[in-house]
Amino acid sequence: MTRTCPLSSLVIFKLTYTGNLANLKDIEDKPNYKFVTYDTYLSLVIFAPDEQLNLMRAFLQGAVYCWCKNRKDEWFAARDLLGGDNYYWQGTPLIPLYDYYLNGNEENHDYAVEEAGKAAGRLLKEVLINDKRTFETEEGYT
Repeated sequence: MTRTCPLSSLVIFKLTYTGNLANLKDIEDKPNYKFVTYDTYLSLVIFAPDEQLNLMRAFLQGAVYCWCKNRKDEWFAARDLLGGDNYYWQGTPLIPLYDYYLNGNEENHDYAVEEAGKAAGRLLKEVLINDKRTFETEEGYT
């Protein structure tokens, strides 16, 4: 099911190693589709405009830099950067994620918070993987 909101849309499909990318051949060259890999699965990210996704990445990269500069040698989790005292995303590049999952219905608030958090976590993981520094994780290193 694909939903849209006025600012953007984001659809993420989880494909295990048995997923058949040949089924997506007809859309792979479309400019508003991106294929992003995360560990053992592939996510298909549809986002328009692409600049919005880049702003989200830059925002998350800034959060990582801020943490690393001010809390040297301390581990962090996505919830440290995006949840707790930092849960209020209004006025940040991340708010379209929440708006997307809210889908114009305030009754979806809890769902929107949870799903937007997961989507932001996946973006954060991508930011960390592409960072020139090496980050130690519970599973090894990025």
